[in-house]
Amino acid sequence: MTPIVQAILDKYESDSPATKANLARILMHGKLGGTGKLVILPVDQGFEHGPARSFAVNPAAYDPHYHWQLAVDAGLSAFAAPLGMIEAGAQTFAGQLPTILKVNSSNSWAQGANQAVTGSVEDAVRLGCAAIGFTIYPGSDDLFEMIGQIREMSAEAKSVGIATVIWSYPRGGVLPKSGELALDVGAYAAHMAALLGAHIIKVKLPSDHIEQKEAKPMYEGTDWSNQADRVKHVVQSSFAGRRIVVFSGGAAKGSDAVYQDARDIRDGGGNGSIIGRNTFQRPRDEALEMLAKIVAIYKNEE
Repeated sequence: MTPIVQAILDKYESDSPATKANLARILMHGKLGGTGKLVILPVDQGFEHGPARSFAVNPAAYDPHYHWQLAVDAGLSAFAAPLGMIEAGAQTFAGQLPTILKVNSSNSWAQGANQAVTGSVEDAVRLGCAAIGFTIYPGSDDLFEMIGQIREMSAEAKSVGIATVIWSYPRGGVLPKSGELALDVGAYAAHMAALLGAHIIKVKLPSDHIEQKEAKPMYEGTDWSNQADRVKHVVQSSFAGRRIVVFSGGAAKGSDAVYQDARDIRDGGGNGSIIGRNTFQRPRDEALEMLAKIVAIYKNEE
């Protein structure tokens, strides 16, 4: 245990030693172990976008073991995936890295912004997972149902010593597409996840757009053009940095943009990246090279 990780764990004042031990499993694992920074590989895109859109560009990625091995070989902090993918490698990779069971999922055909529960806390215990992961859609008309689901699942997870990661992605309701990445909306989404008891909050990198009319006066007079400053504001909205905040990598993009995102997350005080398509949609050697550079950025070596 490093002083940095101990200081992070001390901010989770109500949690049991078991839950803190599982948080420590993630924070102390891999090449960033002990630094307070994280890089997590999420592979739930097959549910969200379909297998061809997710894996055809790199056919080896159709195999769940490919993703497990990529996360192990890259020395990542954890691997997050739905039930079937975790089950497909649970025996082969048992104990080799912490896992996060994504317990709800959607698909690209649904018109509403909602997700079905596809895994359970019992599954997470059976598979030795360090945490469960759950998506909420702030703004959606179905948000309140999702809040009720994660309240119950998070309470059950905490009772058996498993941490909770909340993906908080604004969409639906009266929120226009142009507002989903707005700074004020993203900060609000992160705050909601913190209020729901998340140990780790996963959000998207926000733009400098301010969507809510009522919030605009609070943001006026500040230059939000610097992405690191926007990250800092999202972290501030997550209980003034008392909760772990990681940022998603989003759709595949150029390597320079991926590295700049990591630098901005680091400089803004974020805890790291949860990056999927920008790695597994590249050839394995390129993905490992990219992940190694991202790790170096979070270590202040790049």
